[in-house]
Amino acid sequence: MDKVTFKEKNGTLTAFVEGELDHCLAAAIRERIDAEFYKRMPDELLLDLSGVSFMDSSGLGLIMGRYAACENCGKRFALQGAGERVMRILALAGLDKTVAVRK
Repeated sequence: MDKVTFKEKNGTLTAFVEGELDHCLAAAIRERIDAEFYKRMPDELLLDLSGVSFMDSSGLGLIMGRYAACENCGKRFALQGAGERVMRILALAGLDKTVAVRK
């Protein structure tokens, strides 16, 4: 099963991440997202975390890195669908105040 799938619509590339976003999988997911982002160069990159059951600091690094990549390219970045556990981790790291988070 893929851990990340993509959909592009109206200039927004949405990456749907599933499963555990941990040290073992973060690098592979990051590579897939970056490849799609740089190939398509959308106006916005949206990470959908509704399928994420667990996230550790590697997941935070993945999010921060994609945010920085978008900023460097003049593109928008946002998160959506984060569950209560993931939102708690984002809040502890202060990312909920830096990154746009949609319901």
